[in-house]
Amino acid sequence: MRNFYDQVDWNKKRSFLVMACFVVFVSLVAYLFGRASGYGYSWMISGILISGITSLSSYYWSDKLILAISGAKEASRSEFFNFYTVAENLSLAARIPKPKLYVINDSAPNAFATGRDPQHAVICATTGLLDKLNRTELEGVIGHEISHIKNYDIRLMSIVAVLVGLVSLLGDWFLRGRIGSDRRDKEGNDGAIYVLAFVMALLAPLTAQLIQLAISRRREFLADASSAMINKYPDGLISALKKISQDKEPLEVANQATAHLYIVNPFKGSEIRNKISNLFNTHPPISERIKALQSENK
Repeated sequence: MRNFYDQVDWNKKRSFLVMACFVVFVSLVAYLFGRASGYGYSWMISGILISGITSLSSYYWSDKLILAISGAKEASRSEFFNFYTVAENLSLAARIPKPKLYVINDSAPNAFATGRDPQHAVICATTGLLDKLNRTELEGVIGHEISHIKNYDIRLMSIVAVLVGLVSLLGDWFLRGRIGSDRRDKEGNDGAIYVLAFVMALLAPLTAQLIQLAISRRREFLADASSAMINKYPDGLISALKKISQDKEPLEVANQATAHLYIVNPFKGSEIRNKISNLFNTHPPISERIKALQSENK
């Protein structure tokens, strides 16, 4: 079991490891797609360039992209006073700069943190969360997100959000293109390469999900425990998790690339569907998180 400082150091190293693996993966996939479509190495070169630029962009600008696709707007102190003051107080307690605060206009209660380090961090909450939680519960949620910031989970999570989106886009691009055109036949491409590329494109969404699963579920338990330590009151987060999980409204702006950022899974469905999705969910079940927090409270 790593201590806090080892976890922070590992998260920093893993962020760059994920980016390096991503460049290699996209380059190989692009090569297969290029061979299948009759363009050969030109796709591979394009893949290297695109993945390299995307990796660099995800490091510096992933937060801005995530906020944009989430439809988030900067929060004002006057309109969201509790949100602002809770974030200020807990940032002081955690000894980090106060993150920028953003709000998503959606009645589904949820929140996430993003950015590359504590000096460039953002906490984003839905209006549903701010309306439905009391101040003590809000402190539990914001403490959880501040913990993600302090231990550098946000860097890894934000980079993965952008890279997963591109992996899914590549597969969709290939499937929608006219890959079975005359050009492929004239170039005499190997049919096996085409089949392999087609299978890879079909598996792209699953591959993207597995990339997200590379982020250990342990980070959520660690952030929950750290929130309890900052607030000195685990019951606030326990109550918040119960309220958020019992709310049946799905978050409209969430997608597969950004789902792992949120404090709880933003997708809602039937009980059977939720049990199946837990197998591929970067979030531990709420019941397990609450049980862990209750054990901390004893």
